[in-house]
Amino acid sequence: MKHLPATFNKSLALTFVLLAMLSACNSKRLENTKELSKEIKASQIKRVTNTQLVYTVDEWGKKISKIAEKALEKELKANPEKASELCKDLSKIPLVAAMQKEYGVLIQLLGAADVKNPALNPKERELMEAYLYSAKAKAAASDNVQQLNDTLLVYNVPVLAENPVCKTCMAGQEIPFAVWRLLFDKKEIIRKLDAKMLKE
Repeated sequence: MKHLPATFNKSLALTFVLLAMLSACNSKRLENTKELSKEIKASQIKRVTNTQLVYTVDEWGKKISKIAEKALEKELKANPEKASELCKDLSKIPLVAAMQKEYGVLIQLLGAADVKNPALNPKERELMEAYLYSAKAKAAASDNVQQLNDTLLVYNVPVLAENPVCKTCMAGQEIPFAVWRLLFDKKEIIRKLDAKMLKE
């Protein structure tokens, strides 16, 4: 068997190194292409009606509030000593933080004290009063979507009085009362909406 010249071995080694580098660049390029494609899709001009926005917020609100409630229940059961902290700042729950990032939504749990909260929009305070009145009367209350201004929509849904979330997070209240507040930014909703779905 003949030995190959040293220059040939070096050339062969260099060829393998170059091929390895090219294939690595190619997979990185594929990742970048997918990200770019996603970004282009998100930034397409879309005509979205207020009805479509409200419908989307209602649909997402129902799903997100259920998932957030289950995640909070699970965390409260696993870490009862952190109840106060978790109820005030839901972003400390990884699943809730991920949903906030994914949907561009602020997720909060409100109680009776928030009826007078000046940080809330007047429409929201009125709605909180109505929810509190229903809770006092032990009447069923449904979820609600409100357009607060040109850029924000809010989804609210009351938590059942016998739910562990309500009992734990609002323990000091005279009446067991808690409401989920999901604050959506229109821009983020529109970015996430698929243009094809809107045409249907």
